[in-house]
Amino acid sequence: MLVKCETKSYRVKSISFHSKMNMVLAGLHNGVIQLWDYRIGVLIDKFEEHEGPVRGIDFHLFQPLFVNFPHTCNIYICTYINICAYFFLVFFPFLR
Repeated sequence: MLVKCETKSYRVKSISFHSKMNMVLAGLHNGVIQLWDYRIGVLIDKFEEHEGPVRGIDFHLFQPLFVNFPHTCNIYICTYINICAYFFLVFFPFLR
């Protein structure tokens, strides 16, 4: 199955597919996180909380949560309804 999901960004830095639902998270170079339904190619939601590229992103297996790690080296745990549930301030400049 080939589905085209278009966005205006220079590149995608991280991507994660949900294990049970037809959803994919894309962390873009401009700091935006997009939640897509890949079966029908529809953008479900867009999260614009970060400045700089999103380096890592992943779904939680059972809860409606995802974790992301932007360029600022902070860890965010967010829900699908556009709420940042937890925020962890870490300083690991060597992880870049």
